[in-house]
Amino acid sequence: MTFRHVVAIVAGLMIFQLSIAQIPNNASAGDEGYVIGAQDLIEIKVFEVPELNITTRVSEDGTIALPLLGVIKVEGLTRRGVEEKLAQLLEKSYLKNAQVTVFIKEYESKMVSVMGGVKNPGNYKLLGTMSLMQLLSRAGGLTENTGHQIIVIRTFPSGKTASISIDLDELMLQGNPKLNIPLMANDIVNVPVERTYDVFVFGQVEKPGSIQMKRGSGMTLMKAIAQAGGFTQRARRGSVIITRNVDGKEKKIKVNLKKILRGKQKDFVLEPDDVIFVPESLL
Repeated sequence: MTFRHVVAIVAGLMIFQLSIAQIPNNASAGDEGYVIGAQDLIEIKVFEVPELNITTRVSEDGTIALPLLGVIKVEGLTRRGVEEKLAQLLEKSYLKNAQVTVFIKEYESKMVSVMGGVKNPGNYKLLGTMSLMQLLSRAGGLTENTGHQIIVIRTFPSGKTASISIDLDELMLQGNPKLNIPLMANDIVNVPVERTYDVFVFGQVEKPGSIQMKRGSGMTLMKAIAQAGGFTQRARRGSVIITRNVDGKEKKIKVNLKKILRGKQKDFVLEPDDVIFVPESLL
């Protein structure tokens, strides 16, 4: 595990503990700012009028049906906004100083998704205002094999989409607050995973076998030899053979490592599944 991932995981755990401590039993810390939408389940209580106490789910058209009041549009209102609207309607025809309390029992209308290099990928309810760091914390933090960027795919009400790139090191290690963006309903947060692949080193090296490398890491022949423990004393460095699969056919590539070591030739860049053979010197 790299230092970057240790810091990222610790930061995620700290945020997770803080967010849990701030959430009351019946509502989230962002409950006051949450905008009610379709499929949310709300509980309504009217003081001293138990007949009007009801738990109901917001329909797809953003309405609820209540005794006495009939069908009422609540989509787009906050919890406080629904309380005020119901109180005004009741006071107009039925009650004086109506005291209405609304609880959001289930948040279903606004979701965000996180996928890739997190411990618990999936869909999460967007409770009030949630930042990118808070979502990563709720998803259990980052795994060890994440890349260097987070991609947020956002869909606007107009139907247009946008892709937002977040530098992971700058967000986690440097703590740039501008990158800890607030999330919107239906955001998809993708934490790309750095895929690994193998190259194989055989012949006159100290530790022959497979070497795992990350895609895009710029693994070169010299780096692979170094990870294989270096050359043995009997290695023929001027005639290293690399076998590569090209369109289903094996291609042999001869590399003179002496020239690379002397700076006369650039290091050879490897590809997935390359097989490196270091022959034995005839001397």
